[in-house]
Amino acid sequence: MKSIQSNIKKAKNYLDNNHCIAVPTETVYGLAGNAYSNDAIKKIFKLKKRPINNPLIVHYYNLDQLEKDCDLNDNFLKLYKKFSPGPITYILKLKKNSKISKFVTNNKKTLAVRFPKHNLFKILLKSLSYPLAAPSANLSSRLSSVKVSDVKDEFGKKIKFILDGGKSKIGVESTILSLLNRPSILRYGGLDVSKIEKVLNKKLLININTKIKISPGLFPLHYSPGIPLRINVKIPNKDEAYVLIKKRKVHFKNYYYLTKKRNLDKAAKNLYTILRKIKQDGFKKIAVEKIPNKGLGKTINDRLNRASKY
Repeated sequence: MKSIQSNIKKAKNYLDNNHCIAVPTETVYGLAGNAYSNDAIKKIFKLKKRPINNPLIVHYYNLDQLEKDCDLNDNFLKLYKKFSPGPITYILKLKKNSKISKFVTNNKKTLAVRFPKHNLFKILLKSLSYPLAAPSANLSSRLSSVKVSDVKDEFGKKIKFILDGGKSKIGVESTILSLLNRPSILRYGGLDVSKIEKVLNKKLLININTKIKISPGLFPLHYSPGIPLRINVKIPNKDEAYVLIKKRKVHFKNYYYLTKKRNLDKAAKNLYTILRKIKQDGFKKIAVEKIPNKGLGKTINDRLNRASKY
């Protein structure tokens, strides 16, 4: 318990002084900074080499914090009650008197907000007097980090501090839902869309390729392992690593398995780790077999589709 407290204290000290640190969440690791500080937010964009028109998700401890910055609506409150804290991000209307840095939103009047479930991150958020902007802890357009070694792989010594919370349980980013007008999905993620539809009792618009950037994860090239990737491949080329959804009886050196038994939740959790390992193993190309397009398979396919735009 002492080491947890001292690590939280250290993390808070860095954040209070407008530095960026890496934090664990249940989805992926985040690169966090004070969402009210222009200096901290500029550092996030610089470290990630992120385009300034790609907004950030802001993480809150509770509703009391959020009410200072956003207008809450009925759909949000219904979903918050059911799914937050958890892997869902809401796009809400920003209040005029909000202290959120204009660099977080790219001067827009909306904000992407989330309540993370990871216990260590929650303890940290509770100790702060401001929310944290925390996009994924990786270089822009590259694979997200799901453990401390991934963050080090991406940034080396450029980050002041990494709050170690073990491996991320979900392994892919949050589902993003716009609640500005008719509820619409802007990014597939760690929460199955059908579960959201069940709570709202309505079909959601799927708007994952919108040109209006009010949310992260909408750029065509994203989640890339940094080498060419082909999708829906039945037979790989000899020089390609081959990613399969479940174990085969026949095994070749270039075969990489997302799961043993075609479990899509586990496949999503293992996706970035496998893609990162393939590159570390020296392969220059990746082929992926067809992934079932249901449940978190939709999230996997979205990530692979964007990664294939290399």
